[in-house]
Amino acid sequence: MLTIRAFRRRWIFAIFLIILALFLLFQVFNETQSANASVYEVQHTLLRQPFQWHPKVSDVVGESSNITVCRNSVQGRQLIVDERGYICYHEGLTSGGCCSAQLGVSRYNCSTCKNNGCCYVYEHCISCCLEPQKKPILQRILQEARDNKEKLLVSVSDPFELCLAKCRTSSKSVQHENSYRDPSAKYCYGEDPPELQLVAT
Repeated sequence: MLTIRAFRRRWIFAIFLIILALFLLFQVFNETQSANASVYEVQHTLLRQPFQWHPKVSDVVGESSNITVCRNSVQGRQLIVDERGYICYHEGLTSGGCCSAQLGVSRYNCSTCKNNGCCYVYEHCISCCLEPQKKPILQRILQEARDNKEKLLVSVSDPFELCLAKCRTSSKSVQHENSYRDPSAKYCYGEDPPELQLVAT
């Protein structure tokens, strides 16, 4: 009798272990499937993200235009760039956030930018980035961001948002985690990081 009981206990224990193992495998499989589905959904959502290349507001500068509201870079201490690529001083902004012609503006200003698309002034970086001739560069950057699933860049909906995001300093602008690769060109809209500047010791 003891042998039969021991045998039964072993079988019950073995069946319990098999059921437990199957349950764990099922859980792991479900989690993997859910993760894959989430990645697939995120990827396809990003790829379907609508991107508007044409400006959302008129290019005309002046009080007589029909422009009421412009998005702009907001944070500049002195300079502001609006979504049309115009740069002006804070006092040159209209009530709708657009640069006004009356106080003088410059457009697609690349005066502090280098050939690699890196600029000394943040507002110049955005303004230069918005130049229509830069569209092929932005298209490549956007495609690369989608391929690499860079959520920040692929969530943008137009060139202004893309240029705002690109021109912010990033890890690519920094060397040794505490200094800029090129302090004179730390804001970049281009595909390459700033050129590395050798520091004299």
